[in-house]
Amino acid sequence: MSEKRFDGRVAVITGAGGGLGFEHAKLLAARGAHVVINDIGGSVTGDGGDRGAAQRAVDEITALGGSAVADMNSVSTPEGAAGVIATALEAFGGLDIVVNNAGILRDKSLLKLQPKDFQAVLDVHLLGTFLVTQAAFAHMRETGYGRFVNTASPAGLYGNFGQANYSAAKAGIVGFTRTVAIEGARFGISANAISPAAYTRMTENLLGKLFNGASADALDAAKVSPVVAWLSHEDTAVTGQVFGTAGGLVTKVFIAETKGIFEQNPTIENIAAREAEILDEDGYLVPKDVGASMAPLFEHHVSEVR
Repeated sequence: MSEKRFDGRVAVITGAGGGLGFEHAKLLAARGAHVVINDIGGSVTGDGGDRGAAQRAVDEITALGGSAVADMNSVSTPEGAAGVIATALEAFGGLDIVVNNAGILRDKSLLKLQPKDFQAVLDVHLLGTFLVTQAAFAHMRETGYGRFVNTASPAGLYGNFGQANYSAAKAGIVGFTRTVAIEGARFGISANAISPAAYTRMTENLLGKLFNGASADALDAAKVSPVVAWLSHEDTAVTGQVFGTAGGLVTKVFIAETKGIFEQNPTIENIAAREAEILDEDGYLVPKDVGASMAPLFEHHVSEVR
């Protein structure tokens, strides 16, 4: 089995001053990539900043023989996102890979959650992913090549108490990623998302409770990075997918629909009477796009006409 290399490739990784992002950066750099370490060095809640966080990560990578530069732009503004991409182009003369990983937490139960805290989380996770992707996409379209790996979450797929803002942002990233994959296909650009679980500064309180304190070893962040690198590699043709990854486990997450029912003239009563059929998961469908999800409806209407 030949080693997967990234020699000459340029990767931007947001939120890479520590945690998952830093592990991604270390792995890609170790395999030959030039890496831009983006991080403003703020707290878990996004407050404050430490301009040394990104540089310390760079110093560690370069000490190991890797190639990296620091970037302290905020991904949550158009100017900041453009600045991240400009750093890559100026430092290394190109851009091939973007790993959108930056994030913050402002957890509160629904009735305690303030609009400003909802918006702040969306701004970093969802808006930041959009802005950085948009800035990078313009360059990748011209070169005819690119790899995006966006960071979703189990909370975005399944929900989680006290994380309405975070769940909404991460769910949005899933839909966004699928659309980027569709729009990027003709330009040689792929886009996938990961739904990781790892023991980091952001998750230690939550995962410590779920795993009774044993999560530090079981959910080592470094075990997520090979999935990110696989999706970032030129040999990987997969696009528009979501992959669950934690502690060495790798799964494909997919959205399915039950066969459901069809009523030419639906009423509250006939829908309620067929509830069990609607909920029945046997023979589920896995649509690949909006058109595929509507196909069963068209087939029902065609059969009605016949």
